[in-house]
Amino acid sequence: MAEYKPPTTEAEFKKNFKQKKPLMNATEAFYESSRCLFCYDAPCIKACPTQIDIPLFIKQIHTDNVTGASKTIFDSNWLGNVCGVVCPTGVLCEGACVYNHQDVPPIQIGRLQNFATNKTINSEKNIFKVGDSNGKKIAIIGAGPAGIACACEARTLGFEVDIYEAKELPSGLNVHGVAPYKITNEEVLKEVEYLQKQLKFSIIYNTSIASKEQLKQLENDYDAIFLGVGLGKTRELRLEGEDKEGVIGAVEFIEELRMKHHKLVVPKRVVVIGGGNTAMDAASESARMGARKTVLTYRNSKDNMGAYGFEYDLAISAGVDSLFNVTPIAIVGNGKVEGVKFAKTEMIDGNLQTNMKNVFVVRCDLVIKATGQAKQGHLYDLIDNLDAGNNAIIKVNDETFQTSNPKYFAGGDAINGGSEVVNAAYDGKMAAQGIHSWLNK
Repeated sequence: MAEYKPPTTEAEFKKNFKQKKPLMNATEAFYESSRCLFCYDAPCIKACPTQIDIPLFIKQIHTDNVTGASKTIFDSNWLGNVCGVVCPTGVLCEGACVYNHQDVPPIQIGRLQNFATNKTINSEKNIFKVGDSNGKKIAIIGAGPAGIACACEARTLGFEVDIYEAKELPSGLNVHGVAPYKITNEEVLKEVEYLQKQLKFSIIYNTSIASKEQLKQLENDYDAIFLGVGLGKTRELRLEGEDKEGVIGAVEFIEELRMKHHKLVVPKRVVVIGGGNTAMDAASESARMGARKTVLTYRNSKDNMGAYGFEYDLAISAGVDSLFNVTPIAIVGNGKVEGVKFAKTEMIDGNLQTNMKNVFVVRCDLVIKATGQAKQGHLYDLIDNLDAGNNAIIKVNDETFQTSNPKYFAGGDAINGGSEVVNAAYDGKMAAQGIHSWLNK
């Protein structure tokens, strides 16, 4: 079990957050690509939400056609480089590899994808072409994966594109919410810059679209609008003491860590509340930042966690402890956090029940809430005739991604409530095609 010292320099930070999927060199890529069986009706393609022709790009790598491999990848997934690193490949393409049935390690598809696209991005090769202008303009709200993918696809179809982004950097959670041991900010931003240089879409930063007047202006100025806003801040738990100093949402904690690196100070004792992948990231990051005791807590059993098994294993290997079947009932302390009061839970007749006779306190200096993000319902309410249901998840046509308000299209977390980067990339691409079809009936 690893023990990490608090990093005091950038070099120490990078050592603690060593990349989980390091970049392959040419020799490794050549060897790994030689293992592919180039299956007929390849299951890895079916497992990829963007349907990348995986055997083809692997063969192109093996025959030293790296640029061709990159083109194959980007033609299906505009965020091909990032997805090669941050995708849960073990449950998607690599999880579907036929080698899994032969007790042989599956092809490292994600790392091969990252190898090809990274090499092409670094060489600054032009492999994309802007489509002939069709005289129409699209506004995109949000420069996350769905928004970037929509912009790229739309430019190849001849649209003028402006992305309105509330923050000062693009790519949404890829920069602000993904653990640093999965991908660096530099690699994320490098891909967006590469795409933007060739496809020439505009990103207007520090511009939050949050009023009826702004939306009406967009409706007047653009032929169609794509909503790629993702999710908001961490949801409130409505616990007694939640307003104390030392309570933070997981998304906000990870964003601060991504921006500050070694300059962020994490105290000695940390409690993380939640059982999803974000909880695993927050717990692992706390340990890697030098917390002496990091406790991951979840209200149900380990088997009922939403997190992938490999994400939990990664957190445990970083030195994280875990408590299952416990639910927080209060945050204790005099102004500052001193601990979390928990009650045991148990499953009775198929229902999870809290046993208030079995209560205890876990002492800590920092509480990280990884209990889901709030939806952007406040924005959706401002759009006329937009059906977002009672759960603030936008309803769209499954094929065109058009909303109930025909001028608006949507994708990513706004329509699925929170999924993978690769799903957002697919949504954005298909929405651009849906816009194209609608405006050219």
